[in-house]
Amino acid sequence: MSNNIRQVAIIGSGPAGWTAALYTARATLHPIVFTGSAPQVPGGQLMMTSDVENYPGFPQGILGPQLMELFQNQAVRFGTQVRQHNVVKVDFSQAPYRLVDSEGKETLARCVILATGASAKLIGIPKEKELMAAGGGVSACATCDGAFYKGVDVAVVGGGDSAMEEALFLTRFASSVTIVHRREEFRASRIMLERARANSKISWQLNQVVTQLITTKQKNREELVGLQLQHTSTQKQTELTCAGLFVAIGHQPNTHLFSDQLDSDELGYIRTQGNSCRTNIPGVFACGDVQDRMYRQAVTAAGSGCMAAIDAERFLESQ
Repeated sequence: MSNNIRQVAIIGSGPAGWTAALYTARATLHPIVFTGSAPQVPGGQLMMTSDVENYPGFPQGILGPQLMELFQNQAVRFGTQVRQHNVVKVDFSQAPYRLVDSEGKETLARCVILATGASAKLIGIPKEKELMAAGGGVSACATCDGAFYKGVDVAVVGGGDSAMEEALFLTRFASSVTIVHRREEFRASRIMLERARANSKISWQLNQVVTQLITTKQKNREELVGLQLQHTSTQKQTELTCAGLFVAIGHQPNTHLFSDQLDSDELGYIRTQGNSCRTNIPGVFACGDVQDRMYRQAVTAAGSGCMAAIDAERFLESQ
């Protein structure tokens, strides 16, 4: 192998990327991981999560950034090289594949594993990101954080199936769930909408948008205590008391770098072939939330990172 050609390059440093790095490093493939840098958040969505209680092996829970640090340390232990820069250009037109990072450095690789993840779409109002990062009452994942809201009132913003699913899931824990939606019509399927309407714990604020997060200071941090809503027609403003806000207005896969080179579905998620992480380009693999529009959990991302690593190892052996 030429010294300037890598066996495996991995773009992304969430659970999928670090797991792929761990497996390929242990297979002596000497991977390099491009973690990303600002404005991209190295470590993926878990860097915006405070307590993680549903990752196996941590019965007391663990902070999201701490979990990602452990992932990285384990991958580095087996020889993974880390490059803390964004990849700004890729060329999959011929192998070895060419990656250019934000420093202008070029890397050639026989295999590329894409683990760039997806980003939750946010409302875009003040304090939203800060409260999400600090565990102060804003979340984009009911499955991840719903159990923290036992016996309190929460709200869900959105009008699609994801919003209905989040609201229904939250009724297992919360005293009440209010769905806030900017219209009276919904993108949600009829069956999901009927299920939500039939649940006595769910109420509705329609033709409303969230314009402000109302907080209070608790234990040296801000915590959500309510929302300021504005009617889309009358512009009248009201307040809704709640301890949690779940933003369910969709996710956007981070595929802008290679969307013109790889097959993707109608939402932009990379298509993988059969029960594998193979893309339409031989030697290019996708894992984690960049190709998973269904589950979007840390543990499923890690599992697909393992799959991508094994797929890459077998591909290289076949060459």
